[in-house]
Amino acid sequence: MSSRRQFISMVPAASAVLFAGRTAFAADAPMVDEKDPQAAALGYVADATKANKAKFATYAAGQMCGTCSLYQGKTGAAAGPCPLYPAKQVAAKGWCSAYAKKAA
Repeated sequence: MSSRRQFISMVPAASAVLFAGRTAFAADAPMVDEKDPQAAALGYVADATKANKAKFATYAAGQMCGTCSLYQGKTGAAAGPCPLYPAKQVAAKGWCSAYAKKAA
């Protein structure tokens, strides 16, 4: 019985260590290159104002990665991770055609 209690008491600590490691990795990840095949297919640009409006008619002024529901960076950060580009970061002021407005 004591081994079960020890295990349960270790779970929160182990989770914190794993989460901290993931956060550190995300901060060290390289930026997505606009020429990366995945980024090019989705029309990713580091500056949303330079989105190809002719090719991507879904773009609307004011849309950017920092306000997208997929963006996992901290509020106010210049860049952060996005699940569409594993092990890379996107610019908070960037945009791609997968944009989905973050719920208020």
